[in-house]
Amino acid sequence: MLRIGCHLSSSKGFLAMGKEAVKIGANTFQFFTRNPRGGRAKELNLEDIAAYRSFAEEHKIAEILAHAPYTLNACAKDQELRQFAYDTMCDDLSRLEYLPGASYNFHPGSHVKQGAETGVQLISEMLNKINEKGYGTMILLETMAGKGTEMGRNFEELQEIIDQVEDTSRLGVCMDTCHVFDGGYDIVEHLEQVLQEFDAVIGVERLKAMHLNDSIYGLGSHKDRHEKIGEGKIGLKTFGAIVNHPKLKNLPFFLETPNDLEGYKREIAILREIADASN
Repeated sequence: MLRIGCHLSSSKGFLAMGKEAVKIGANTFQFFTRNPRGGRAKELNLEDIAAYRSFAEEHKIAEILAHAPYTLNACAKDQELRQFAYDTMCDDLSRLEYLPGASYNFHPGSHVKQGAETGVQLISEMLNKINEKGYGTMILLETMAGKGTEMGRNFEELQEIIDQVEDTSRLGVCMDTCHVFDGGYDIVEHLEQVLQEFDAVIGVERLKAMHLNDSIYGLGSHKDRHEKIGEGKIGLKTFGAIVNHPKLKNLPFFLETPNDLEGYKREIAILREIADASN
């Protein structure tokens, strides 16, 4: 069965997110661990988490994805900013210990003209320090569109980070369709070749989740502007190929399109219909 959901607001708690997911036909969801622009996380509500876990089991919600705030930069030039990224990720991961089965996705960061080699080194150093804490949550590096000095602009850069992490047993990748397309990977005309390249460089076994987003500007634009499914340069046909691809169809998919809940409900229904038609 297709595992698909969207980004939901965590402001009302986990049980509320679970109920919203079921209401729109989702069986997973993504949420920010705190304000996406930074700030302190709300105090943990263990009663809410317990109620959510019971609800999730009843409604077969699985493999939810926590998203780190955008402000984290593991390879910032300023050491205080790098420390902030480390402290925030440790805080997030300690909280996620109460949600077994969740994964934690983050943008690798921007090297800020220090050079990609330095960026790789700083990100991997932070991940090694985090691993010393012994958290059980799977951490996902997100594929990026390559704006400015963004890290993770191609598969090779992500693999260079992975290569310098000592324990990679809880390290994976989240592929964003808008990001890889904007980054120059032609998933519209050459999806199979892109997946073969990912497998050759990183290994398809490291691909743990996918963000499904259409693209406003398109192939090689390095713009990172999401569009609704089927309304951008990627197109509905490609999303059908993705959710039905034998190497991808068992992954959890997360919509980050510019939508309200009704819009997400429509997109989930469309993608479910496409997936069901192939079975």
